[in-house]
Amino acid sequence: MVCSITRRASFSASYYYRLPELSQADNEARFGIQARSPGATFWLWVKIIGPVDEFGMVANLSTQVKRSLTRYILNPLNGRNLNETWAEFTETLPTPEWISHTLWHRLKPHLNVASIVVSPHEQVRGEYLGDGMEARLTIRTHFSAAHRLSLTRLTLIQNSEIYGKCARPSGHGHNYHLAVTVQGEIDPKSGMVVDFKSLNDLIENGIIKELDHRFLNTDIPYFDQVVPTAENIAIYIRDSLETPIKNLGATLYKIELHETDNNSCEVYGKSVTEAKTEAKIESQSLEQLAQGSPSTPAPVSNSRPASV
Repeated sequence: MVCSITRRASFSASYYYRLPELSQADNEARFGIQARSPGATFWLWVKIIGPVDEFGMVANLSTQVKRSLTRYILNPLNGRNLNETWAEFTETLPTPEWISHTLWHRLKPHLNVASIVVSPHEQVRGEYLGDGMEARLTIRTHFSAAHRLSLTRLTLIQNSEIYGKCARPSGHGHNYHLAVTVQGEIDPKSGMVVDFKSLNDLIENGIIKELDHRFLNTDIPYFDQVVPTAENIAIYIRDSLETPIKNLGATLYKIELHETDNNSCEVYGKSVTEAKTEAKIESQSLEQLAQGSPSTPAPVSNSRPASV
């Protein structure tokens, strides 16, 4: 039985984003406060994969995993300046994407690492899964908006049967928490899969300003005929960002939208969805060929729209 486990850890360090060909003023214009050598507590999530052994473990978290993290990551980096500690950070800026790449390769000889997530603060995460120079970057933000869940062709009673109290004509509001994840090749100089400032500005100016403090049903034309459920809002955000992110040189991997502490949804980028579908079809086809059985169509879902 193959299983995965995750260990969380942290270290505190200073760092800076500075390109030698730029002046300090130009570096600050491009990278902001990160050009001034700020400090941060870096949180790590290290995922390890493997078979479950006779002791019921993939790896011993208390001994093998903890000791490896302490010896190869935490002790060398805690309380240091990252740019001056490891050779990996002298030529490439220590961004979350590049740190996760570096830690993965530092740990891989000692643990069967599947992925490493690095977060210097709650708004940003970098993730590396061992795929060459490809990594993921997640930006987290939020907006507040009101909506009403209803279909115009239905009566209030009918809408209430589907959407419950969310169908009330007066509407209601949420503090939405949004996470936008992109993936791409890490630039060997900047350490980024995409220019962070450009991506952050795109999200803030292209989505947050448009949706924040709006009544979605009436203020956003897209929702004139589309019910603004969390799912449809996430799809709208994906469709709004996909091409602009591609123009920045990255691929939109996933949109994650939290409507409340209890309700959230995820939608993948179109190219990611197509790749996942192709991989699934190929896997199913190979399995069917091996079994000599004909393919069968997937069952049709009759589920109603999710009530929010």
